[in-house]
Amino acid sequence: MPAPTSPTRTESRPGGRSARVRAAVHQAVKDLLADEATETNELTIPVIAARAGVHATTVYRRWGSVSDLLADVATSRFSGDIVVPDTGSLREDLERYAADLARDLSDPDTLALVRAIVGTGGDAAGVCRRERQQQLEAMLEREQARGNPTPATERAIDALLAPLYYRAVFTDQAPTPEWARTLVSHLLPD
Repeated sequence: MPAPTSPTRTESRPGGRSARVRAAVHQAVKDLLADEATETNELTIPVIAARAGVHATTVYRRWGSVSDLLADVATSRFSGDIVVPDTGSLREDLERYAADLARDLSDPDTLALVRAIVGTGGDAAGVCRRERQQQLEAMLEREQARGNPTPATERAIDALLAPLYYRAVFTDQAPTPEWARTLVSHLLPD
């Protein structure tokens, strides 16, 4: 009788060990960032691994650094979390978008992640920036397709994203939806 064969390792196992490790490590990062006693300089691979219940070498092998891990958490967190509005008016779209982003940045968990990303540098900040830039570009391209003039993407970033993130990360003032809507008037004067 032939010996039973084992399944080939080339098959992906959704929800397998790799997915469980990723979920546990992501949750550990979120929990550590939410813990007010934990500061960004205490966010290390060994601390994260211990919190996740995995060996530190597992985390090092998969992510390599705290910055790379935060980039992965950011990708998971920021991908598709803000819906790009389509009201038919660029001004209304940008006002809704800025207000939604202000609400998101006022969430303590989101703010802790953004501050950690800024604090570690590396690719994590680029992940967040690219996602937001793509959202702005989608609204601007849609308006251009309607035959209307639009500001340059960099101008929109400087007028909307920069002040929102600056206020959220570097000041004690939370960006409110009402305040965020006023930023659009600086970008699109009447």
